[in-house]
Amino acid sequence: MEYRIEDLAHHSGATVRTIRAYQDRGLLPRPERRGRSNVYGDAHLARLRQIADLLDRGYTLASIKELLEAWDAGRGLGGVLGLAAEVDGPWTDEKADRITRAELDAAFGGTSDEAAVADAVALGVLEPMPGREDEFLVPSPQELAVAVELHAAGVPLSAISGHLRELRGQVEHIASRFLEFTTEHVFARYLGQQPPTEADAAEAAALVRRLRPLAQQSVDAELARAMRLFATRHLRQHLEAGEPPRRADETEYVAMPGTTMLAVRALVGVENAAAFIAAAAEREVQARTLDALTASPLQGGQVGQMPPVA
Repeated sequence: MEYRIEDLAHHSGATVRTIRAYQDRGLLPRPERRGRSNVYGDAHLARLRQIADLLDRGYTLASIKELLEAWDAGRGLGGVLGLAAEVDGPWTDEKADRITRAELDAAFGGTSDEAAVADAVALGVLEPMPGREDEFLVPSPQELAVAVELHAAGVPLSAISGHLRELRGQVEHIASRFLEFTTEHVFARYLGQQPPTEADAAEAAALVRRLRPLAQQSVDAELARAMRLFATRHLRQHLEAGEPPRRADETEYVAMPGTTMLAVRALVGVENAAAFIAAAAEREVQARTLDALTASPLQGGQVGQMPPVA
């Protein structure tokens, strides 16, 4: 088949302007010149569909150019696309569900709360269904079920949303660190060449399948350990009368926003992060103590005043 640029745009779904931009970037071969007209063929149409598929997978145009150059040089894309499909695949067995507005209101006590629904949509707990104002997609039914149980136990919806935002930031930090760790120690040797060879991409995809459950298993185990430790301590504090006060040298754990921890680690390194935060807190305590002392009246006058001469 032969196409004019307008026909190629119609069959590929791209615009004429986009096709010309791809040509300028070297992503699309130049058309054949016939007199005063440019003629495109099936190879151009196939290439445009390849580009669209790679864009849908999250590749940038620069990365796509490298992949297509490798393809043109005789190296296949099967391994690379297989790796992309493995990474893009689901990271949980949970299936999305739907819920109507009436069902949602009933689950949260039968009272409609527009602000809470808007908050849930902003957080991605609910996703509006196109053309269905009374129905939502629920990407994680488990997450919604947790919110229902917490609300039934007396937790305000605003507090649940705030807790989810805090939790999400900390979990995203954990996920980022796990990916950095596995990339450094596992995947770096496969991804050093851009784009990777067929064999390296296929082996990396197999490793993704093996390592996929490890992050959640690690978090589950550590969460169970931490809950056991802190729940026991928390319960003892509330139930035991006359419990001796904490020792000054006893270690306490404080939740820090993930963005703060990333900034501290970038500033002083992972190994010095805890010491830096402790020193910063101690310096702030000392500064506030000095401020309080200098602002307090002393016997016989104010700070900075000479006592009266007898």
